[in-house]
Amino acid sequence: MATQTSRTYNDAIDALNSLQTPYAIIEARRKAGIRPDATSIAEMRLYLRRIGYSPSDLDRLNILHVAGTKGKGSTCAFTASILAHYQRAHLVPRKIGLFTSPHLIAVRERIRIDGAPVSEELFARYFFEVWDRLGDAEEREGPMMIDERLGVPTSPRPIYSRYLTLMSYHVFLQEGIDVAVYETGIGGEYDATNIVERPLASGISTLGIDHVFALGGTVEKIAWHKAGIMKPGSAAFTIEQLPEAARVLQERADAKGVPLKVLGVDPRLQ
Repeated sequence: MATQTSRTYNDAIDALNSLQTPYAIIEARRKAGIRPDATSIAEMRLYLRRIGYSPSDLDRLNILHVAGTKGKGSTCAFTASILAHYQRAHLVPRKIGLFTSPHLIAVRERIRIDGAPVSEELFARYFFEVWDRLGDAEEREGPMMIDERLGVPTSPRPIYSRYLTLMSYHVFLQEGIDVAVYETGIGGEYDATNIVERPLASGISTLGIDHVFALGGTVEKIAWHKAGIMKPGSAAFTIEQLPEAARVLQERADAKGVPLKVLGVDPRLQ
């Protein structure tokens, strides 16, 4: 690893790539039947604490949280664009963050501020701030054991995608973002982005069959996971879904005490 004063964007990319999960481990987890569950959220909360934040700090970002099978990335991009147009039309001095995945060319595309990917300089700076905070916490507190089934301590740093999620919170909080749009990675209930406790609103795009090993092989099971981003006290929106998916979304909304609004297609788009 380069020295602290000389670490570059390329150094950050090399370090980030070291966090990718080896295929052998992925297969071992699959064969053992280990799927994302509540320990995934507990782990992310601990990582968040280790870099100096609590879930309540994320409330300052006024997060708009989006899940779905099809169109969730586009929904996030449209939402950020609508906010940007409002910002310009009304001369509102607000900063808009956007976190999506995957990226097309450069990983910086996943973390955007006012429509533009963070610069290489900012990416490197914030990447290594998170990297060092996690390393220092490991030295102070020792290894953490979140999932006893694995039989080994949890890594001092999260895997690739979760690290970027964690880093995005740090970037947006440090840069004074006023509203942030977040796309889930896989599912919702146990997704790394779901440590936010009070999103401004949540949205669920078209549901179908995806990530079967992690979420289940039926649209009902998948809908259950996606509905996990709905939180009491926050608005929740979806579109017309398959009947079995719509039923599960409504059941979970009722259980959470969340009013779920089903939106039709704007006539201007028909």
